[in-house]
Amino acid sequence: MYTDHPMGPAAITRHFQDAWNSHDMEAFGRLFHYDATFVNRFATYWRGVDQIVNGHAAIHASIYSDSTLAIDPPDVDPISDDAAILHFWSRLSVGIAHPAGPHQIDTLILAVANPAQWRVAHSGAGECDADQRDDRRRRPASLNSATGSAAPGRRPAR
Repeated sequence: MYTDHPMGPAAITRHFQDAWNSHDMEAFGRLFHYDATFVNRFATYWRGVDQIVNGHAAIHASIYSDSTLAIDPPDVDPISDDAAILHFWSRLSVGIAHPAGPHQIDTLILAVANPAQWRVAHSGAGECDADQRDDRRRRPASLNSATGSAAPGRRPAR
């Protein structure tokens, strides 16, 4: 199955994190389909890998030049044999290059991946504080256990 592919949908988040943390926008760009769309946490919309890379290159050369990103393993929901939806949490840590100084930002990211070498076709992000992050990380009761208990799935504390 495609989830076992070395660049399958679950591997995208590891490559995303590695490209971000090395500030390698060329590697970052390889994660996206040529006509991908991207909506960042400020609701800026980019279409096409060139816009996505150029937008990220600008912030990596300035306010995010000393940033790091930690990404949790994604929830991967196959929608067909050759497409999947990913939801994953990221924690952005920024340093003194940012005008607001050092701080952390938690973001829930949704991505749709297709089999074009398992690249991201569409991505969107929403920022949350730590309490919202725990409250929103719930799975349907049918996915929590074989008995269908309503215990929420929680993201492990960092």
